[in-house]
Amino acid sequence: MACSFCDDTGWKTVEIDGVTRVARCECRREAAAATLVAEARIPRRYQHCDFSNYIAYNEQLTKALQHATRLADGFPVVERGLFLLGPPGVGKTHLAVAVLRQVIGGRGARGLFYDTRDLLRVIRSTYNPVNQTAEMDVLRPVMEADLLVLDDLGAEKTSEWVDETLNLIVNARYSAQRTTIFTSNYEDKPDTTDPDSLLFRIGYRMRSRLHEMCEFVDLDGADYRELPPNGGVDDLVTLWKLRTKASRKASLPSRSASQARAPLRDREKPDARTDLKWSGGRAGS
Repeated sequence: MACSFCDDTGWKTVEIDGVTRVARCECRREAAAATLVAEARIPRRYQHCDFSNYIAYNEQLTKALQHATRLADGFPVVERGLFLLGPPGVGKTHLAVAVLRQVIGGRGARGLFYDTRDLLRVIRSTYNPVNQTAEMDVLRPVMEADLLVLDDLGAEKTSEWVDETLNLIVNARYSAQRTTIFTSNYEDKPDTTDPDSLLFRIGYRMRSRLHEMCEFVDLDGADYRELPPNGGVDDLVTLWKLRTKASRKASLPSRSASQARAPLRDREKPDARTDLKWSGGRAGS
């Protein structure tokens, strides 16, 4: 159906101070924005994500929403990107995509979304002589995008090639002062020996760059993937409190050495049955 304002010409007639002029029709801008969103590689599962359907039910999630909204509203005049950290299912990717979609639709920016592991897989595939795509054909859009979302950093299997490739991307965007949003399930703690720390996964050099490039924001909440089909905000709050309680209980030290040794003795008895209870629902990724 043709546009009622411009008849699909892309130009509409306007009157300014009694003078008839022509201007770009909104339909052309909307079509261009839709094309940019389609080219941003946002996974189908997250294409509905925006700020209006993000549920912030505690202080940390509210602050994260405020940081994300401020970035989207201020783009491109922003000094730093965002690094969203937190356990699986708290809405890190949702917020990152919400910013990406608003920046593309509202500013006409060139945006790009990549899961870190998928990006590395695509780059690695270019080394196959059968593949006609060159490595820089993949890397150039990632390095030059106005806004890049790099999801799930640290989940990739570490290797020298992985470190070099990710550092190349980060350094290129750092040097060009291009805005980047990262997400990760790993805690940002200064521990090089803990496999669950971000520093252990990405190293000192990249972590230093990221702290200069991004504002680090912690998210805490329930795992949306554990929400019942007809669940609502109250259910999320309940799941979040259960997760918090379980986390606190797990972090408490044993009250005595004998208590710590008791389960081991039970396992040494062939007929002993240990009652293992899981308080937190389904296991997540």
